[in-house]
Amino acid sequence: MPFDPQPDGGVLRFITAGSVDDGKSTLIGRLLHDAGAVPKDQLAALRRIAARQGESEIDLSLLTDGLIDEREQGITIDVAYRYFATARRQFIVADTPGHEQYTRNMVTGASTADAAVILVDVRKGMTAQTRRHLYLSHLLGVAHLVVAVNKMDLVGFAQSAYEAVASPIAAFAAALGANSLHLVPLSAKHGDNVVRQSERMPWHAGLPLLALLEALPSAARIREGALRFPVQLVRRVASAEGDQRRLVLGRVESGRLSVGDEVMVMPAGTPTRIRSIVTYDGVLAGAAAPQAVTIELADPVDIRRGDLLVHAESPPRVARKFAATICWLADEPHQSSSQRRYQLKTGTQMVPARLEHIVERIDVATLSTVPAPETIARNDIARAQIALASPIAFDAYRENRATGGFILIDAQTQATVAAGMIELDAR
Repeated sequence: MPFDPQPDGGVLRFITAGSVDDGKSTLIGRLLHDAGAVPKDQLAALRRIAARQGESEIDLSLLTDGLIDEREQGITIDVAYRYFATARRQFIVADTPGHEQYTRNMVTGASTADAAVILVDVRKGMTAQTRRHLYLSHLLGVAHLVVAVNKMDLVGFAQSAYEAVASPIAAFAAALGANSLHLVPLSAKHGDNVVRQSERMPWHAGLPLLALLEALPSAARIREGALRFPVQLVRRVASAEGDQRRLVLGRVESGRLSVGDEVMVMPAGTPTRIRSIVTYDGVLAGAAAPQAVTIELADPVDIRRGDLLVHAESPPRVARKFAATICWLADEPHQSSSQRRYQLKTGTQMVPARLEHIVERIDVATLSTVPAPETIARNDIARAQIALASPIAFDAYRENRATGGFILIDAQTQATVAAGMIELDAR
């Protein structure tokens, strides 16, 4: 059959972030409500809650603040996911925590996002947490930064109030090197500039938030990237002729491959060729990201889980050391003198590792650094040199999230202690 890769359906993954009480959950609720994506039974339940509390309007934030502890504290403490669609696009939205102590949850949500919607209370302006969320979103490779200047109703929808907030935010984003920044003045509570253009802010010529999200170009042009096929499983099966066939199972994380392609098994660099590609739907002539497929290779090469199939003309780096930016997730700090053993997991690869050297800790609010810190604690961002027990194949995170991102796992407790982004080969 002809090569016809499956489309991704136009899905846009985006996160919301912001300081506590800036209105993240209300904004998502408003998006869902005004886009007609809230089931009738949920609306009825919200009306009953409002009636019991003596309120005339429903609380749209309850559509995402699903945890009892969150409602009692009035903050979002985990990542709440919602799915909705319009006539133009499908969306996966993650409401990430606002409080600084939950930065690690925000990192989790942003690591797969195409866009970040960062809320700012127009009365407070850009805070340290605003800078943190802009920095982390940019660091994690989120292609589109959208700043929603919220609660415009509380300043009379004044253009001057909006511009006083928008100007320093634009300057900070430029200092980060962000190439795609959009600012939208809105009122999540009343719906101004969320789904429909606000008549109370005629001075804003841009699109309302939903129309902007519908129009953003896809951030993940993964089909056009270099082939990266992490091997998940290798199976031996008997063919109809009675001989043994070795099948390689996995998902195309980026790029595409076709029957007859010359490929290499990394990190060894062993050359071979694609003999066949199959899925549950049958035999394919080719496949593209993000398809999960089974491949038969033409040669009996040494291949196992954790290896990477690539095209010879666009190989990844192979090394036992590299530099990375890490976000420390564990409650227990890491000491620079520690000899603690870790496992590094990237894609399907797992290898013993150690933090050889903490180069610097980064203050994401001011962009200043602390050279060679003795300790990195929960939610700290640091640059480090990482040494591995054996070479792995990888890319820089900016080039490929799938093969440039990793987690560190404590070898003794099996707890995930850090998430990281590979930058360059260690010097």
